[in-house]
Amino acid sequence: MEDLIKALLIFLKYGNKQYPTSCEHDILYVDIDPSVVPDEDKKTLDELGFFVDDENDCFASFKYGSM
Repeated sequence: MEDLIKALLIFLKYGNKQYPTSCEHDILYVDIDPSVVPDEDKKTLDELGFFVDDENDCFASFKYGSM
């Protein structure tokens, strides 16, 4: 849970949307534009389980999706 909270705090720096997440097919999506996130934060997010989803222009994680 701690890693998820750390990741969400990073995402919060780049947007505070009313509905920032969705989950589909065991993937958690975070609707933050990767182009506004610096490489250093992208690296940290990757270490926390989130990757850039180029197809959907957001971040995604298999680690925090549904089980």
